[in-house]
Amino acid sequence: MQRLKFKSMLSPTLQWSFSSPLPPLNFKPCSSLQYSPWSGLQAWRESPLNENRIWGPNGPQSLVLQSPSSVVDNCDSSIGSASSLAELGALVLSTSDPLTKSKLSHLAYSRWRRENLPLGLVSDPPSRPARPLKPELVSPKEIPAPKNSGLPLNAFMLHNLAHVELNAIDLAWDTVVRFSPFSEILGEGFFADFAHVADDESRHFGWCSQRLSELGFKYGDMPAHNLLWRECEKSSDNVAARLAVIPLVQEARGLDAGPRLVQKLVGFGDLRTSNIVAKIADEEVAHVAVGAFWFVSVCQKMGRAPCSTFKDLLNEYNVELKGPFNYSARDEAGLPRDWYGTSSSKMQDKSYKQDKNEKLSLVYDRLASIISMESENSSLKRPPR
Repeated sequence: MQRLKFKSMLSPTLQWSFSSPLPPLNFKPCSSLQYSPWSGLQAWRESPLNENRIWGPNGPQSLVLQSPSSVVDNCDSSIGSASSLAELGALVLSTSDPLTKSKLSHLAYSRWRRENLPLGLVSDPPSRPARPLKPELVSPKEIPAPKNSGLPLNAFMLHNLAHVELNAIDLAWDTVVRFSPFSEILGEGFFADFAHVADDESRHFGWCSQRLSELGFKYGDMPAHNLLWRECEKSSDNVAARLAVIPLVQEARGLDAGPRLVQKLVGFGDLRTSNIVAKIADEEVAHVAVGAFWFVSVCQKMGRAPCSTFKDLLNEYNVELKGPFNYSARDEAGLPRDWYGTSSSKMQDKSYKQDKNEKLSLVYDRLASIISMESENSSLKRPPR
């Protein structure tokens, strides 16, 4: 039964029966570029629980005010009665208060690791996560411009990031809960990785919320969009599409946007917030790497080439890739450039042209400097008339 169900979770063009023999993995890559896992993936998996839940004067730090059991009682006593990772994830998804959701996410992951709970399964996951009354969810076009938001620029950008991180908690737990009936095929490592991602995202939301409070604001002080969850709903019946759409598109956009956001915050003069954003962007590499690893794994099980499968899924689910891309961060995460480029040759040609133009610009600047110096020297040596 489980094998038959999983078959329906692949798109019609990619269906393949897990009960049939594996076809030969004769991949035809889009180019000569090959998938290479992030070098830090195993260390991330084996890392101890991260208790750095607050942002101190010098960066992330741990602040233990209560024992774990009393925190559980204060957040939601029902978490103590959950008997599996999937049940814990469902509780997080059913929690509407953002700060409580963030705390429960960490407690759920911590309890699963410390008590070695089974994965379990939830046959009827929540259709969508519980949400607070604020922020009001509107279309992306209705999000106010910074000058009309009622928030200064740094708080405006931080609120947007907090919204992304809160959604990311739910996106990761939904992946754990929704696909829990298929653990025999996907393997428990799949669920361990995405529960770990959810824990990271809960820490990121906590930092953003803390900093917003320091600036005199809170999450919910301006409208937000529901685009991220709509993208998640598209892939609710397809594990390959979920991996393509969420970590490899949505989270990868965070790798692209992170450095630009940091620069804007530095320009605004808010170094504390810029440091928080830089740390979050750095940790997002692991989440994209997890998505790439498991996407390749699923493709191998289907006997499909990851590159062409990725592009087919984005086309089928009408997901748009938007640049500019942070190639160095994407490369580090193990996301091959030919997956998200029109073609490897065009990508390499564009990269070559960019490098060439940058080098030419430096040459021109140096020439201009030399010419200016020569002109000055010439004028100094010229005898007076």
